This record gives sequence, C-alpha cells and structure tokens, in this order.
Amino acid sequence: MLGLVNGSFYAILSLGLAVIFGLLNVINFAHGALFMLGALITWMGLEYLQLNYWVMLVVAPLVVGALGVVLERGLLRWIYKLDHLYGLLLTLGITLVVEGVFRSIYGVSGLAYDAPDTLSGATDLGFMMLPNYRAWVVGASLSVCLLTWFVIEKTRLGAYLRAGTENPRLVEAFGINVPVMVTLTYAFGAALAAFAGVLAAPVVQLSPLMGQNLIIVVFAVVVIGGMGSILGAIITGMMLGVVEGFARVFYPEISSTVVFVIMIVVLLLRPAGLFGKEK
Repeated sequence: MLGLVNGSFYAILSLGLAVIFGLLNVINFAHGALFMLGALITWMGLEYLQLNYWVMLVVAPLVVGALGVVLERGLLRWIYKLDHLYGLLLTLGITLVVEGVFRSIYGVSGLAYDAPDTLSGATDLGFMMLPNYRAWVVGASLSVCLLTWFVIEKTRLGAYLRAGTENPRLVEAFGINVPVMVTLTYAFGAALAAFAGVLAAPVVQLSPLMGQNLIIVVFAVVVIGGMGSILGAIITGMMLGVVEGFARVFYPEISSTVVFVIMIVVLLLRPAGLFGKEK
C-alpha cells in the first residue's frame, strides 16, 4: 500500500511537470517548492485559521495556483524563447528562495498534521488492513490525474492548449487569448503540486524541505515516462511507486536508487522515454 501511496504522489507531481513542460516547454524545478507550499499552507490554515482538511483541499491549490500566475507573468514569460537551461536555473532559484524563507520561519524539524477524523482508522479487507486515509490518497490522486488527461487529450479546451503552444498566432486568429491560456496552464500545474501537498501533509514529515528529495525522483519519473507525455507521467508514476515499494520490502538497500537505475536503462534503450515520441 505504501508503494501505491508514493506512486500516487509521483503520478500527480509528474503530471504537473508534464503539463508545464509539454504545453509551456519549461523545466519547472520549482515544482517541489509548490508541493511543499500546498502542505505548509494546509498546516497554516489548521493552526492559525482553524480551517479543516476539506476546506484546505480546495483553498491551498487555489492559493498556490494564484502564486503560479504571479510567477508566470512576472518571471517565466521572459524566458520562453530561451534555452531550457534558463528555465531550469530560474525555477531552481525560485525554489531556493521559497524554501529559505519558510525554513527561517519554521525550521526543518517537521510539523504535525493529522488526517481528518472521517478518514481515520482502517478497513479490514480480509488479507490486509487498509488505512482509510491512504486509500483516499490513491483514489483522489488517480481521479485528478485521469480527469486532467481527459481534459487535455480529449476536449476542445485541450486542443486549444496544444495548438497554442505549437502555433500561437494561428490560435490567436480564432480569438483566443494565448498569453492568458499559457498563464492559466502554469497556474493549473502549480495547483496540482499543491493538491499533492495537501494529500501528503498527514502522511509525510511536513517541513520546508519536504519537496527537495521528492522532486528529484519525480523528474526521473517524467524522463522515464517521456518528457511532456501526460499519460506517461500517470502510468509511470504509479508503476515506479509500486516498484519502489516492493524494493523496500525485499531489498531495502536499493529502494532509494531503483528509480534511477530504471531511468538509466530506459534512456539507453529508448531515449524519448516509454511514452515519449521519437524525433
């Protein structure tokens, strides 16, 4: 079950990265910081405003999505036509600033956030005890991931998004405001990271540095699935979470590196990734 939970986080975070890279062509290294902000804003809502988990499940992604609008309009829009390296360095700098600010306020020892009472306890399935909150995390993550895939790949809005990144002038000729669409796309990717942060708050150590190690694994997931592949991000994220979970049970020594070993093998055999398009 731990593998499925980790896979859920990998899937939804790599989905956000894939959306931003696939539609905006930006390697968003700030995704881990946005994930952390979602969890930390959730804790702040409970601690300072006495808001419950279900309220913060909506509020935190909206707040981080609004921050995404500010970041895209104020910083990222200036580097779209530059090399990918500039986007990576810029978002890395944003990450260091955000983590540094919150680390100076809350430290790195970790903050406690309990799961909601309605999802406490576990369900006896006969062959195992299934923690209710972990089941909720898997179900909610998969639902959001599949809904996002459907919107981008199967609806007119998704067609506009894809066309806007490939030929913005043609799309603007149909009366669509492409810059606004691009901004909202980045905001949505940021909101996805924050949503994952809210889900993670009760099951991981909540601290300003919680996104650091996770984002490295998520980047590996995106590379394995194929940069920009929405479906690849979802399937690969869940699959690698399960593989990592089995590794922790049967061979713990390799559990922290198994994802990167798989990434190396995939890049050697298929550089575009499992679901990426060969050029």
